[in-house]
Amino acid sequence: MEENKQRMIENAVRDILTAVGEDPNRPGLVETPARVARMYAEVFSGLNTIFDDYKLFESTSQTEMVVVKDIHFYSMCEHHLLPFFGLVHIAYIPAEDKVIGLSKLPRLVEHCARRPSVQENLTEMIGQELAAHIPLKGVAVVIEAEHLCMAMRGVRSPQSRTKTFYYSGCFQSDRDLKTDFLQAIQG
Repeated sequence: MEENKQRMIENAVRDILTAVGEDPNRPGLVETPARVARMYAEVFSGLNTIFDDYKLFESTSQTEMVVVKDIHFYSMCEHHLLPFFGLVHIAYIPAEDKVIGLSKLPRLVEHCARRPSVQENLTEMIGQELAAHIPLKGVAVVIEAEHLCMAMRGVRSPQSRTKTFYYSGCFQSDRDLKTDFLQAIQG
């Protein structure tokens, strides 16, 4: 992170601490503004980078569907700047005898999650990014997440989970394919 942006965040955190009635100069808080600035640089790193790690491999198999499930993620709600986290499940139907390296899918999820967002947009972003960079016949993405903006404030409903779905290509038109995917991620 640029030094001037680091200082801006540090100053803002000091102002927030003062506004909520804390003393930013007390021993336990003196280093907090710098820690928060470093943390923001990390958790929002998806804003300043482009994901281009789409390593494709030739496949002679007649694979009908590739599913990677239970990809853990952490993101920040753009409405309250509080974390939401959970699992992402991705499926795609390969095209042109090409498959993506399996480790690239969790990396794509991490890249997309490292920016302020809402779960609905994150779900769509992952699917659209994948479809834009690899040859496929269709993609499906499901996110199951817990939102701290619902758990620790407002409605205070801990452990409630939100599910969002994104389907494109053959996953939109083929009901049986969609059902197969949903059954695969439930097991």
